[in-house]
Amino acid sequence: MEQRELEQLLESVFNRMIQANEHNSNDHMNFDTWEWPVGVALYGLYKFYRLTGKEQYLQFMVEWYDRHIEAGLPPKNVNSVAPLLTLIHIYEQGGNERYLRICEEWADWIMKDMPRTEEGGLQHITIIADNEQQLWDDTLFMTVLFLAKMAEVTGQSNYRSEAEYQFLLHIKYLTDIKSGLWFHGWTFDGRHNFGGNLWARGNCWFTAGAVEYLEISSCSGAVERFILEALDGQVRKLSELQGQNGMWHTLLDDPASYMEASATAGFGYGILKGVRKGYLDASYWETGRKAIEAVTSCIEPDGTVSQVSYGTAIGHEAAHYKNIPICPTAYGQALVIMLLAEAMEKIHDEA
Repeated sequence: MEQRELEQLLESVFNRMIQANEHNSNDHMNFDTWEWPVGVALYGLYKFYRLTGKEQYLQFMVEWYDRHIEAGLPPKNVNSVAPLLTLIHIYEQGGNERYLRICEEWADWIMKDMPRTEEGGLQHITIIADNEQQLWDDTLFMTVLFLAKMAEVTGQSNYRSEAEYQFLLHIKYLTDIKSGLWFHGWTFDGRHNFGGNLWARGNCWFTAGAVEYLEISSCSGAVERFILEALDGQVRKLSELQGQNGMWHTLLDDPASYMEASATAGFGYGILKGVRKGYLDASYWETGRKAIEAVTSCIEPDGTVSQVSYGTAIGHEAAHYKNIPICPTAYGQALVIMLLAEAMEKIHDEA
């Protein structure tokens, strides 16, 4: 696809999201809440802004943050940290000290007061549940990336060490050593991976999160090597399981489960960026290209991304994941924004 076509698609997907259900705080398409779906979308939008230089998108983000800061930020948890990843990037660019103070407050909470599991893992606490003693896939993307970026911006070595440790600990307990794929979660209460399900969107948070972490952080040596090997092992198996249409099933190893677009977008993003940055072998480019084609075919004329599974808590049975309804969501739109922005990065690099 040409750059202009990708840019038009991205703008359509973004505009559809910010216009939808603005007054329904319970709808996952709502863009007016300080939560993880919007946090992912803002991060993708920031990448688009940096690539194109379109100042209206920076202004949109600044106004969004200022409005929510004035209204008062929500309670701190894994998911409410997510919007701060873009905020600290905007601070780094513009130097708004108010933004830095907020980010420092939340980073301090992560380090000192965020609930921990055994072995010091970041417990996946959300607005809905404390999830005591549980590690989840998405914590790395929603919380740890922000901490890693704070380490680079502030020079705080304890932030850097903590981010490294969390990546290593989550790899230890969430990787299926037989396949290289990831389980949805782990609990120290009984020490198990729940139903052992290889859920697609949970996996994509590592694919996308690992390439972001490697770019953001200054990790090196054994830590960098360990993360790269985990990423390569996951992507190797993903390339085997990709459907002929370029998509992945919502349970990666279960062809009876439906194909799912948000995970496909997350995989495509992580794989394409991994190849571009040299984290993954160039042979995986075809896997990423097929993902782009599959995802763009899921974008409806009004910008709605179809074939996205609704919010999904950890389940013990495969049926739990297979019965999750399909509907438009902000995170579905958000992951597609990130994928399209990454596709534009390649065109930009080749220009």
